[in-house]
Amino acid sequence: MNIYPAIDIRGGRCVRLIQGDFSQETVYLEDPTVAAKQWQNQGAKWIHVVDLDGAKSGISGNIDVIKKICETVNVNIQVGGGIRDANTVSNYMNSGIDRIIFGSSAVKDITLVKDTIYKYGTDKVAVGVDTRQNEIAIHGWTKASGILIEEMLNKLKVIGVKTIIFTDISRDGMMKGPNVSGIEKVLNFADFSVIASGGISSMEDLKQLAQYEENGLDGAIIGKALYNGALDLKAVLERFSI
Repeated sequence: MNIYPAIDIRGGRCVRLIQGDFSQETVYLEDPTVAAKQWQNQGAKWIHVVDLDGAKSGISGNIDVIKKICETVNVNIQVGGGIRDANTVSNYMNSGIDRIIFGSSAVKDITLVKDTIYKYGTDKVAVGVDTRQNEIAIHGWTKASGILIEEMLNKLKVIGVKTIIFTDISRDGMMKGPNVSGIEKVLNFADFSVIASGGISSMEDLKQLAQYEENGLDGAIIGKALYNGALDLKAVLERFSI
């Protein structure tokens, strides 16, 4: 399966939050390109980048930093956070981003997602299905949308979304393992390619997820466990990477 080391950016710095709480921030690196180089050197084929400022405000706040990451490393990069209009989409695509991740806009402006798929293809688009107690959260996980996961998944299925990034917010940054039942729900709902996110902190977690590859699991995003040393990316890639 694909392994996606995460780089979350806030105020130009590489940080991690706990359960998406902006008041519980740990700064790991002043320069996110250092993390990108590190993950590339350890063998990463993909890097998962999130503009936290953009996710919360709806305006991309770290696009220059993200462009610098693209220029610094030679790996596939997927980016999410604050991508809510066609200009931002084209700006990222022209910068060499390999996959755009829609979050709040998939709830508020699903036509943008549909149009992006039409223009760039399904492989260039993912949608973050970020849930708190089975409800979709938006605006950097700070607000509830009032939409249940089943309703959201059905809308995404209808417009031809292929890749889903499923995050159980209650698990994110908690180092307590992924929400396997939630991942199963998404896999069983439709023929989605699913990327698991939230709580992945051990080889055992990854071994458990790997059992779902035949059911459509594309891979796993790993964040805090890499930054605090609970997991070694090189060892993870040697064991689980495609």
